Amino acid sequence: MPDALIVILVVVGILGGTAILLLASGFRIVKQGTAVIVMRFGKYKRTLDTGLRWIFRPIDTTLRSISLKEQVGDFRPQPVITKDNVTMQIDSIVFFQVMDPKLFAFGIERPILAIENLTATTLRNIVGDLDLDETLTSRDTINAKIREILDNATDPWGIKINRVELRSILPPPGIQESMERQMRAERERREAILRAEGEKRSAILVAEGEKESAILRAEAKKIALLTEAEGQAQAIERIVKAKPDTAYLTLQGYEALKTLADGQSTKIIVPSNLADVAGTFTAIAETLGIGASTSIKKSTPKK
Repeated sequence: MPDALIVILVVVGILGGTAILLLASGFRIVKQGTAVIVMRFGKYKRTLDTGLRWIFRPIDTTLRSISLKEQVGDFRPQPVITKDNVTMQIDSIVFFQVMDPKLFAFGIERPILAIENLTATTLRNIVGDLDLDETLTSRDTINAKIREILDNATDPWGIKINRVELRSILPPPGIQESMERQMRAERERREAILRAEGEKRSAILVAEGEKESAILRAEAKKIALLTEAEGQAQAIERIVKAKPDTAYLTLQGYEALKTLADGQSTKIIVPSNLADVAGTFTAIAETLGIGASTSIKKSTPKK
């Protein structure tokens, strides 16, 4: 084989191998949730999305991968002065996402730093129109305003601001101590009110219980007296309806006197003639009707 042919074959083999290596080196795998910017001669060519992609390696170059996932910017606390001249340290967090990799790559230099500085200046402008109490109680309003301003400002950078959160608002130590004393006094005041309300309610319940108890005792006493009176009336009525003879009344009169003598009664009316039916009936009636007199009397017949 002539030497020239050998040289040609070697050159062709070298060129073929080089071409194969160049073609193979042009393949690139783009991971999920990322994008790759392709440059050709220093100019933007296209954006590679997820999957196996190929570029013409000799003239095409790629920039670093750009994440398309939502990201968190945890920025350092910023000194902010309120409307009533109170300096506070406010720590903010920004949640953002790259929507256009081309604008993100070429729109602004160091976009994360730009977002941090823009957040700080926007926060100062908003809090500067609020006093201390409004700043402490208006987190949602401040978050919404900052998010709206940042979202509009970062559109040319291909960034979307999803939400903004104020993680901490720290007033000066003196203001914090004053606020703690105020909160402690408010808690003590509420505790005293609740305790007074409880004592008042307890006293009302006790008074109502005593009132109901007294009413029940009076009702019970009334019922007992009525029952006793009805029993005495029924006894007298039965005696009258029975129309007893003289001997029976005399015997019952002696029995009544014996019972009274053995009992607690101290007032006894004894007729002079127990054979007299009317006198005996009167004696029995008075004996049944009066049970707690204090003297003993003996009736005498009229002359």
